[in-house]
Amino acid sequence: MKKIAIITDSNSGITPEEGDKLGVFIVPMPFMISGEDYFEGINLTQESFYEKLCGDDDIGTSQPSPNTLIDLWTKTLEDYDEIVYIPMSSGLSGSYQTAYMLSQDFEDKVFVVNNQRISVTQRQSVLDALALKDKGMNAKEIRDFLEADKFNSSIYIMVDTLYYLKKGGRITPAVAAIGSLLKLKPVLQIHGERLDSFAKARTTAQGKNIMINAMENDMKNLVGDAIPENINLEVAYSKDYEAALLFRKEIVEHFPAFSEDDIVINPLSLSVACHIGPGALAIACTKKI
Repeated sequence: MKKIAIITDSNSGITPEEGDKLGVFIVPMPFMISGEDYFEGINLTQESFYEKLCGDDDIGTSQPSPNTLIDLWTKTLEDYDEIVYIPMSSGLSGSYQTAYMLSQDFEDKVFVVNNQRISVTQRQSVLDALALKDKGMNAKEIRDFLEADKFNSSIYIMVDTLYYLKKGGRITPAVAAIGSLLKLKPVLQIHGERLDSFAKARTTAQGKNIMINAMENDMKNLVGDAIPENINLEVAYSKDYEAALLFRKEIVEHFPAFSEDDIVINPLSLSVACHIGPGALAIACTKKI
């Protein structure tokens, strides 16, 4: 049986330390902050990132350099027969296109997954890849399975402030000014290739209810019966872990089939947080394989 390596980028939220425990190789996402280079999980932690973000540092995102991928893949193939590489969604970054192009020079040894997921749903794809590897699938089979499964997921994010969406050019200053005046909290949806506006809430409580009701509908469409045996249900957040704990309690009240232990909490990846700022809450689900 071939020896398969699973590689992902830090948009999955998996740290290098956690990757070591899982047996997954992590490509750190690069950031340019006030003219200096940083790499997520290497010299840029969640804490230091939010300190810089809230300090109004100029933060830009990028994708891993071709040399970074080529060097990692070449080194990994010294010990492994094949690689499954799971980058962030092709609809949100050029990372997939670059990686796919580079993989053509590796003679069917590197299989790049166009999984169209990011953050906690991308993380679940990595865990699924590990499970599929343990079942004896080769790299191509794992890639094909994950691509066929890519739309069996959903994520909703409630943004606490419009400031960072305006700063990143996602909304106009006029829309931001009106939204801030009305204290709107937009709810965004990531499904497949797009990050779209889903709804506008006037309060945090209303925004949570919008996300929970939307997730209930999505879970029913995915599996019919939304129970822990069929669905991975997750909470994500930017900066405010205590708010995420409270949100999880409210989700359990709405979905009594799930316990708090069934619902994993993870921070949103920094590439997402860069555009939405601190204080965001998210709920995500993936269909269990």
